[in-house]
Amino acid sequence: MSGILQARSSDAADARGGPRFIFMLTRDDRTIRDARAMVPAIVASGVRHVGAKDVGLAPAELAGLFADLRAAGCTTFLEVVSETPAAMVASARAALDIGPDYLIGGTEVGAAREVIAGTAIRFFPYIGRVVGHPCLLRGTIEEIVADGLRVQGWGVDGINLLAYRYDGDVERLVRSVLEAVRMPIICAGSIDSEARIAAMLRLGVWGFTIGTAVLDGAIVPGRPLADQLRRILELAGPEPAS
Repeated sequence: MSGILQARSSDAADARGGPRFIFMLTRDDRTIRDARAMVPAIVASGVRHVGAKDVGLAPAELAGLFADLRAAGCTTFLEVVSETPAAMVASARAALDIGPDYLIGGTEVGAAREVIAGTAIRFFPYIGRVVGHPCLLRGTIEEIVADGLRVQGWGVDGINLLAYRYDGDVERLVRSVLEAVRMPIICAGSIDSEARIAAMLRLGVWGFTIGTAVLDGAIVPGRPLADQLRRILELAGPEPAS
């Protein structure tokens, strides 16, 4: 893995850059069954950062989805939301065939790093105490920050923070993590309004994910998928290339 980290060292330099809007083809932390059919509409909207969860579709179907996304020029993200250590490691192994650009989520940091060692996959695990499905983030801000520093010590490429799945002061949580670690941070989970998108921009995160809110038409009420996606791109500004 050390070779990958050296190759990706430029990521640390743009840790405060972005943000990347990552559209997740997921509802309630599960990849939707018709995800593959939606790829042309996503590409037509201008979105180029797209992901899915490790549950909801079989690995072979996920591999087909990610192949379509790669062919369309998208940067891809596979988020691990499985609840058991064994399932998390199995998802990391499946990622070798699925081929995402980024493996995000999961809490089995050492085991997942070992699985993807020697590949070009970048790894952004969760921090804090992650429970349930859909995933919730628990613990004090101090405990979550301490876990971020611990995970940083593993030499990962970034952090996936379940910001709006936290039951406390979300903005203080994000600011505290950003101030403590020196890695890119993706904020994931329950970003479901323009106000929450604005908070991500104000805080200066590397990227943020939205899935259910887009699919349910919550960002621009009453408008179709393409309008939801274009509005978020308009709010976020020009997307980085990768």
